[in-house]
Amino acid sequence: MTLTKGNVNVEEQAIEAKKASKKLMVLSEKEKNEALNHLADVLEREYETILQANEKDLENGKEKGYSEAFMDRLSLSKERVADFANGLREVAKLEDPTGNILTDWTLDNGLQVEKVTVPLGVIGMIYEARPNVTVDATGLALKSGNAIVLKGGSSAINSNAAIVDVIHKGLAETKIPKEAVQFIASTDRAATNELFTMKEHIDVLIPRGGGKLIQAVVENATVPVLETGVGNCHIYVDKEADATKAINILVNAKTDRPAVCNAAETLIVHEEWLEKNSEALIEALQRNNVNVHGDEKAVSVIPGAVPAGHEDWANEYLSTDIAVKTVSDVNEAIGHIETYGTKHSEAIVTENDETAKLFLSLVDAAAIYHNASTRFTDGGALGFGAEIGISTQKLHARGPMGLPALTTVKFLMKGNGQIR
Repeated sequence: MTLTKGNVNVEEQAIEAKKASKKLMVLSEKEKNEALNHLADVLEREYETILQANEKDLENGKEKGYSEAFMDRLSLSKERVADFANGLREVAKLEDPTGNILTDWTLDNGLQVEKVTVPLGVIGMIYEARPNVTVDATGLALKSGNAIVLKGGSSAINSNAAIVDVIHKGLAETKIPKEAVQFIASTDRAATNELFTMKEHIDVLIPRGGGKLIQAVVENATVPVLETGVGNCHIYVDKEADATKAINILVNAKTDRPAVCNAAETLIVHEEWLEKNSEALIEALQRNNVNVHGDEKAVSVIPGAVPAGHEDWANEYLSTDIAVKTVSDVNEAIGHIETYGTKHSEAIVTENDETAKLFLSLVDAAAIYHNASTRFTDGGALGFGAEIGISTQKLHARGPMGLPALTTVKFLMKGNGQIR
């Protein structure tokens, strides 16, 4: 695939995707599954082609001084490509979300009504550094009967182009038309902006990446947007929290994969719990090289902590840094989340069921946990197969978006000459 600064015809690609979507939506579940399994085999077979392209992106990343966490998201290996392939196989095993009769009834005049799930049509996917999104999004789109137009970030453009070339090679040997997967092979922002306004050809846009990207799509798109969210996630450790549970959950949520959106960025801790368990908390933070930005109380208790400012409470660090806020009760914790949370994932650790119930009821987020890590806000972890993103809005879809989120409904009426 030829990469370019400009001169791509985004409208033509969107039109081709629309045409392909009409062919895709009439394929059987068996035909779609066979195609996904074949794509998985081809990806594994062609991994060297993908890794060669990825090396170009990694070299560019080093020249531009990308962070270690960013480079990790960008980097591919034979094992990671195999993971992509296995992800497609897992999606193929899932139930087809289309063609399901959700409800049906018959009117007094004999008219039969069915409410049926159908594909959205054409999905526009705008995303940043993760090449795995190219495969995950494609698999979910095709399984749910949707065509997809992909616009990845410039940092991974060589990797993404190579992956789509391999996908096209594989699709050419299946019932799915290769035009159902379009990749905008341009680093020009004008191409992205053009995709924003293709409402006659694109049915929904899904942005996946940092806050600036998501905000740009939400503010400028005329195409409906399924908004995925930045993850400023909180762990609230209540005064009645079990110390071992709390520390294990915090360490997992912060350090398992610090650069992902469901990692914890702020520890909210009850001041009484902190006084009783400061030694164990400090040992865990130091052992895991976690850097603390804290309020006055936290700084006085935790060695090496630096004073936190307003930007720290709002920051998605994507690193081993964490903000620490001390509170006097659960209501203060909820208020802090209300002010700084991004409606992604929030957790409370407590042995008091009434306190937990209050937290789960009042906190406004897509995913809320009691005595568990926020790291489970993930399509794969929740049994959805791959995910196309995590929605923090409230209409159409919320939370990890798997196959059902890529469908809408259609009402089918069967009559015998009825008129009104």
